[in-house]
Parts: sequence; structure tokens; C-alpha cells
Amino acid sequence: MTKEEFVFLCALAFCGFKMNIQLPENFSYDLCLSFLKRSPREVLHRIEDETVTKALSINEQLVIFQIKNADKYLNVDFLNLSGAASVAIENYTRAYIREWFDLETDLKPFYSLGLKDELLKDLVKKYKGYRIIGQPDLFESLVWAVLGQQINLQFAYTLKQRFVEQFGERVNHNGIDYFLFPQPKIVSQLTDTDLLPLQFSRQKSKYVKLIGEAFANNAVSKEALSKLSFDEAKMELMKIKGIGNWTANYALMKTFRYPNAFPLEDAGLHNAIKNLKRMKKKPSPEQVKRIFKKYKGWEAYATLYLWKSL
Repeated sequence: MTKEEFVFLCALAFCGFKMNIQLPENFSYDLCLSFLKRSPREVLHRIEDETVTKALSINEQLVIFQIKNADKYLNVDFLNLSGAASVAIENYTRAYIREWFDLETDLKPFYSLGLKDELLKDLVKKYKGYRIIGQPDLFESLVWAVLGQQINLQFAYTLKQRFVEQFGERVNHNGIDYFLFPQPKIVSQLTDTDLLPLQFSRQKSKYVKLIGEAFANNAVSKEALSKLSFDEAKMELMKIKGIGNWTANYALMKTFRYPNAFPLEDAGLHNAIKNLKRMKKKPSPEQVKRIFKKYKGWEAYATLYLWKSL
């Protein structure tokens, strides 16, 4: 914690509704906001007037917070608390936001690498400060990855919206509903009868239920996987039916911040390389592997910036 953050936390003892989070070098709020604005069907946060509003369940309390950019800080307001925010709520929210916006990663080594690379050099200049907007909730990350398999992004958001609104908790503030992602225990009990009317395929319905069961039974958890190596964590995730190499790498990239997470099979990644290298057809997986040898240790961020080029 910085000195500035400590001073601000001391002030919370008197007001209890706000806090500041100091931003690292190479952070662009506007570029990160552009990712969060990808779909008007996004249901887990709201964006208005350059502010982001989201609900979390913290120690069984539904908390709504709002983020605003303030140059070197993110200002965080707690909207629905009738009194001072507890230390537990402040700490949980701070940690969540730091994970969500990937504030712990030092991007200087990646930019040093990217500026020397023909494929990345223009991208790292154009999108400087763009970070991996993550999904701190591993269960949400895996289900979202499964929902997005083999369909376009906007339809994936449609499925997510229907799923969350049907089975997730909601909290109302000033006439607006804020939603939380459905809990594993609830998802584990769903059937085709529940999910097919939402336009889930039978395969997605099956895989989402199996992921819910794995979490509800504590066969997998973020805490347990965080103690494993990258390869061990990936193997554990791939034991769940429906989670292959792409889905596991996606979750390790978005939830655990492994910089070497590499969704090799990603169609968007292949299209980005094809466009930038002006190839007549998409590269083969072997060609992609050869290109990414130069990005060893930074595969996740190389992927992010290549996605951004689309």
C-alpha cells in the first residue's frame, strides 16, 4: 500500500463511503473502458458518463460500487451502504478492482519486447496502457468461456444476459437492477429444461452444469489452483468435461494473470495475425507457435494486443 492510499484509508474512518486506488504506470482508463463497453447486452456492470458501476456479494452483503477515473487514481464510491463501509468490504473491493483492471502487472518489459517486434510495435504504441480486463471469479470465467465457444461475441453476450438475469441474484438501487453471476450450487442443479429455452445448445447446457457441479462439490476452486504451477493448474481445469486447452488458457489468462497463458486455437488470434501479416489464409497452429516463440513469458499480452487490432 502506498503512503497516499494509507492516508486516504485513514480518512475512511470518518466518511466510510469512498476510497482511492492508485494507478500504475502505463494504464489507460479509456482503453480499458472500451473493452468493458464491448456489448450493450453486458449485464454484470453498467457504464454511464465514463463511470463503471458494479455489484458484488461480500460476506453475504450485496454491495454496489462505482468507479471513476481521477488521473493517477480510480475513485471508488459505495452507493448502497447506509453507514461506513467495513474494513472487510473496503479490502475485498480494492482487491477485486486491482485484479479486474490488472493493476499489479508491470508492462514495461512487454513494451520493451513489443517495440522491437514487427508484428507488435505499432500496436503497443497505439494501445499503450491497455490491460487485460479480467474475471476475478474463476467460475464466471470458465462458464463465460464455454458460452462463447463456436459462436459470435454478441450472441455469447445474449446467452450470458439471459443466464444471469434468470439465475443470478439482483440488487436494486435507485430503480436500477444490478446483477451478480449465478452461484455454482444453483447452476449445478439446472437441467436442459432450464437452459435450452435460453438458446443454449445441449452441449453448452451439459458443460455449464458440469462446471457448476465441480465448483459446488469443491472439486475445483480458485484458492486451490492458485497454489499450483501454470501447467498443473491447466491440467486440473482440463479434467472438467467441456474445458479444453483454449478454455483453460483463457481462464488462466483472465483470472490468474499468467502472462504465459496462450489460447493457441483462438480464431480471433489467427485472424489478427493473418490481417497484420497480409497472409492469403489464416496461419496454421504451427505457424502461430513459431511466431509466439518471440513472446515467451508474455503470450497473454501479445494475444491481447493482437485481439485489439481486430
